Amino acid sequence: MSFSTKSYLNKTIEAAPLAVFRLFFGIMMFASIIRFWLNGWIEKLYITPKFFFSYYGFEWVKPLGDFTYLLFVVCGIAALMVAAGYKYRFGIILFFLSFTYIELMDKTTYLNHYYFISILSFLMIFLPANRYFSVDAARDQEIRFQYIPRWCVDSIKLLLGIVYFYAGLAKINSDWLLRAMPLKIWLPSKYDLPFLGDLMQQEWVHYAFSWSGMLYDLFIPFLLLWKRTRLMAFIMVIIFHVLTRVLFPIGMFPYIMIVSALIFFDPSVHRRILAFIASLFRINLDQFDTGRSLVYTNLKRKTLLSVVSIFFVIQLLLPWRYLLYPDELFWTEEGFRFSWRVMLMEKAGYAQFKIVDGETGKRFYVDNSDFLTPFQEKQMAFQPDFILEYAHFLAEHFRKDGHQNIEVYVDNYVALNGRNSQPYLDPDVNLINFADSFEHKTFILPFNDEIKGL
Repeated sequence: MSFSTKSYLNKTIEAAPLAVFRLFFGIMMFASIIRFWLNGWIEKLYITPKFFFSYYGFEWVKPLGDFTYLLFVVCGIAALMVAAGYKYRFGIILFFLSFTYIELMDKTTYLNHYYFISILSFLMIFLPANRYFSVDAARDQEIRFQYIPRWCVDSIKLLLGIVYFYAGLAKINSDWLLRAMPLKIWLPSKYDLPFLGDLMQQEWVHYAFSWSGMLYDLFIPFLLLWKRTRLMAFIMVIIFHVLTRVLFPIGMFPYIMIVSALIFFDPSVHRRILAFIASLFRINLDQFDTGRSLVYTNLKRKTLLSVVSIFFVIQLLLPWRYLLYPDELFWTEEGFRFSWRVMLMEKAGYAQFKIVDGETGKRFYVDNSDFLTPFQEKQMAFQPDFILEYAHFLAEHFRKDGHQNIEVYVDNYVALNGRNSQPYLDPDVNLINFADSFEHKTFILPFNDEIKGL
């Protein structure tokens, strides 16, 4: 049977799956904000540091001092608004802006799942997630619809599929599959886990985890899509993410992915979930079963589909931008972020900065702990854009202290996935002569090895 785009775009589906997704997404995000606050990470990551690493093009995004707490309050309230479907459009826009601002404040805190939440919340701005089982729909019967365009639900499935599939493709490399790196480094440290500790010491387990992780990421979206394997696949999702949560400190991400996978189930499953929730809070679920279908005007539909299409073109192409750069991706990290390369590297670095008077030749070395937290220094030492930004900061700092003719050099060594440490950046290059950009950083020294794969 041939696929017809026009026919597909005219298909509808019950709104219950999108309503469940909105509800659980909002609750999970609120819980994440509370967890971040209670662990003291707001002060530790965004108030205590003296210097913050910026994303290129977003240098203007800075922490707000003590007002950073207010930013988290706003983000948490927005998450609750999304969950309840109360003034949904305003709530999801507010959540997207506040959460993304938080993540842009310091590049040191970059995680793939933070990026995932940002782009997912952006996508949800354009989805009718408040048309069913929401405060908005309860208060205004004009926006109450039992059925919505099918593509609105499928777009979330597609985004989840991209995340998983691209993460699987990224694992098809010689370090991950043939050397079991970096799992061979990480897993033995879990010796104190009940029942699993001894297993984590076995080399065959490291390879089993590497290969099964690759296969899981590649095939789980398709297994979730196929009705016959969906339940089995969901059980696999639970086992996989619970296990990763036990083994690695990756916060709320495993739970977010488990809850998100529910979107693949039939609307009948989501109706049962909503019926249970409705019974707990004494909500009349029948009021939302209007039998009405949401139909956009031609202009609105074209606008929404254009935005969503551009969004997915970017998501499909952005992870491949590393092909525009020379040298080994894991070594240079040029094009590494925002590409769903999840937990593929164990990198450690050492960076000693030298401030030189270009005229007199006088020099002195920098104590990085004077300016950076231990976490910032660790991340900076093996990422070239961090090092370059920090070098410019040092030059400006010491210039204000009265030093003149400043040149900044770095003695930098990096170890990647169990290899011996080797020189990373050219120690004879004055870093102040380079400005951060999307261009290849020519002062990165060659990687004396090869990692085959995607």
